Amino acid sequence: MFTATSMIESVVLIVHILVTISLIAVVLLQRSEGGALGVGGGGGMFSARGAGNVLTKSTVVLAIVFFLTSMGLTILHRASLASGSILDITPSAAEQNGEKTGHTDKAGELNSGTILPKLPESPTPQPPQVPVSQ
Repeated sequence: MFTATSMIESVVLIVHILVTISLIAVVLLQRSEGGALGVGGGGGMFSARGAGNVLTKSTVVLAIVFFLTSMGLTILHRASLASGSILDITPSAAEQNGEKTGHTDKAGELNSGTILPKLPESPTPQPPQVPVSQ
């Protein structure tokens, strides 16, 4: 079931995607240093200077909205997570195997202090074997 936070997060995500597509289109419509990118010359609705100003201003507005929606999505996602760190909820390999090793954490539970699995002891290395021809 959707919660209010997930609904808001979905709406902000859709706005973010639309702003991203619009920002890409506006940047591609602008004149580059060497000329125009896919934009035909000749007159039109705007003069060259007026179109440049409109595209530049719209790029700035879309960039600001892009950064705001990015930060908003981060804040909304962070609020929807349970408090704490992922390291607090990930059991170590020793705990998964039922071993009790390590030190105690804040809650008084035994913790190995790492999320990496404990590697088995390696046997003593053998010298290289020379192939014998028959």
